[in-house]
This record gives sequence, C-alpha cells and structure tokens, in this order.
Amino acid sequence: MISKILHRSTVAAVIAVALGLGQPVLAQTIETAAKQAVIIDFASGAVLMEKNADELMVPSSMSKLMTVYMVFDKLKSGAWKPGDRLPVSETAWKKHYKSGGSLMFLPINSTASVDELLKGVVIQSGNDACSVLAEAHSGSEEAFAEEETRKSRQLGLTKSVFKNASGWPEPGHVMTARDLSVLARHLIGDFPDYYPLFSQMEFTFNGIKQGNRNPLLYNTPGADGLKTGHTEEAGYGLTASIKRGARRIIIVLNGMSSMKERGEEAQRLAEWAFREWETYPLFKAGEVVVPDAEVWLGEAETVALAAKGDLEVSMQRRNRLDMKVSTVFTGPLPAPIKAGAELGKIVVTAPGMAPVEMPLVAVGNVEKLGFGGRVSAAIRRIIWGAKK
Repeated sequence: MISKILHRSTVAAVIAVALGLGQPVLAQTIETAAKQAVIIDFASGAVLMEKNADELMVPSSMSKLMTVYMVFDKLKSGAWKPGDRLPVSETAWKKHYKSGGSLMFLPINSTASVDELLKGVVIQSGNDACSVLAEAHSGSEEAFAEEETRKSRQLGLTKSVFKNASGWPEPGHVMTARDLSVLARHLIGDFPDYYPLFSQMEFTFNGIKQGNRNPLLYNTPGADGLKTGHTEEAGYGLTASIKRGARRIIIVLNGMSSMKERGEEAQRLAEWAFREWETYPLFKAGEVVVPDAEVWLGEAETVALAAKGDLEVSMQRRNRLDMKVSTVFTGPLPAPIKAGAELGKIVVTAPGMAPVEMPLVAVGNVEKLGFGGRVSAAIRRIIWGAKK
C-alpha cells in the first residue's frame, strides 16, 4: 500500500522506523469447536482470531446485551433513575411464565426498580425482566425491538436484527459474533460507571437467589463480563470480557455442545490470547510524529504533523521485531494549512496482520504567502530546486 502511494505521488515523504529485520512470519492460528467465534483486543479493536464471525446466527440470551445497552443509555441521559419503579404488565408476565425460559420471577401486576430489573437481566438472565424494561422504554416489546435494531446500526452492528428484548427464539432474530464483540466493546467503553454490574456474582429477588451464569467469573483471572446464551437451535454461547493489567480482550463463542465445553473453550482461548498476543502503544493523540514537513508557498517553511488519535497495535509477540512504522504524505504541503487538517497517515505493518493506519494532522495554521512572496518562492524553486 505504501509503495502504491509513492508511485502515485509527485513527491512523497516517507519515514520508516524498522524495529527489526527478518523473514515474514505467518500468524499463528488456533482452532475452536465453536461454530462462530471472534476474539478482539479491546483497546485497538484488532481481531486476534475469528471463525465464521460474520455468519448470521441465533444469539439466544446474548442478545440481552442490546437491551442492557438501551437501558444504560436511558440512565446515562438522566431519563431514568436506578430507583424508578416499572410496572409488570399482564402481557409481560404471560409471555414468559409458561415458556420454560429463564426468569427473574416477577409477580404479575407488581413493580420493580430499574436497578433490580437490570440485575435480573444481567445476573439472572430473566426474560420477564427484559419484557418489562422494553415496555417501559418503548410502549411495547415489538416497538422496542425495532428501536434496538436502529440503534444497533448506529453502534456499528451491521447485520443484527432484533425481534424481542430477551433473545427468545423468534424467526428473524439474528446477530453475528462480530456484532456481539462490537456491542460488548461499546458497553464497556460507553458506560464505565455501569459496566461493573456484569461481574456481580449473584442476586436475590422475590426470595429466590440466582448466581451469575458466566462460567469465567468463577475460574478465569480478570474475567468481569458479559453474558451467556443457550437455545436448542443455537447451542451454548458466551460473550466474555477478560482484563489483565492494562490489556482487555473480548471473546464471543456460539454453537458449543454443552455448558462444560463452553466454559473450557472460552478459558482455553483466553489463555492463548493473553499468552501469544500483546498490544503495543505507539503514539498518543496529538503527539508530533513529523516535526518539519515542508510547506509550499506558506508563511512558514515547515509544519509539524501529529497523530490524530491514540495509536495502539495488537500483534503476536513473535512478530514484534518485524513491525515497521511509516509516515506517508505528499510534500511539499501546499499552503494555506489549517490546524487539524488531515495531511497524511501513519502506517503500521507486521507479518500476519493487516496494515493499521492513523491520520496525520497539522499541528498549527500556515497562511499562504502574498503574491510577491509566492513569486519569489517560485523563482527560488526554479533556480535552486526542491528544498533538500
């Protein structure tokens, strides 16, 4: 990609920082019994492993994560308070009490607080709690599901379609493993004050104590969320988050044959991801990467270029020495230049991973020379050529 840019440019400035030499190494892979799977690094968003990650699947109760997102959003906006009490309608009660699905055991025509209902969804996986929240949010569960689908597109979930709030089997209620990983990343990043709910181990409501169904909370260091799922059609699934030190990974698995296999496979893949992969911070947002990019016909001869955002790269540890960081921009850069304008990019390459890019932006303004100055600069360039 860099060479293509070079051929296309009249003059290109390329600064390459080679952090090691060696032959390209193919990325290691790991097999999984899951029918659909993806592992991502939370900070960089890099995909560490995937299998049928974009295949439409029945998400079962893992789709409750979208319901939780919608409620967290209400709380963050101030529209709802944790202590607000919501009614348990006859419609919500009847829908689930003969279904055989997981329940919070809400009494008909009672009320429960938003905080209690969220715990009922996250910890107890209560389908009844989902329906109560959906009705209070949108008037009906059908309307709520439509809002979920619209909101999911805004969050970057490209294929998910919701037909209800709980994940109860219904034609057309589908997600992908990748969509679930994106949703989990949003839940953690968008709601840091509410996210600790996912690591609560048990909750008692209506005299009935139920434990959190996430198996990793009990045996995997650093596990702090998110949600399991199971139906006959989908098999056993899990969307999990594990944080160790500064690193966090998100794992999505579906289509496992048993609870035992789900827990063991998730734990095995988590250990592999932490053992074989690392995330390397390269630049902070605003950090100067190119201190003196040449400017054409500007009141200043150079302008500094900085990283537009934080740049972190995830790769297998064995490929760290073959990582290369380059900056690419066409120079000299024509004035006028406005601070924050995107004028190039940082490109990071390494064996076994797709190139990672981050825009380069101007640190300050550079005004264009007046007519006389432009004529003088043009003459100097004709006589002396490009600045060395």
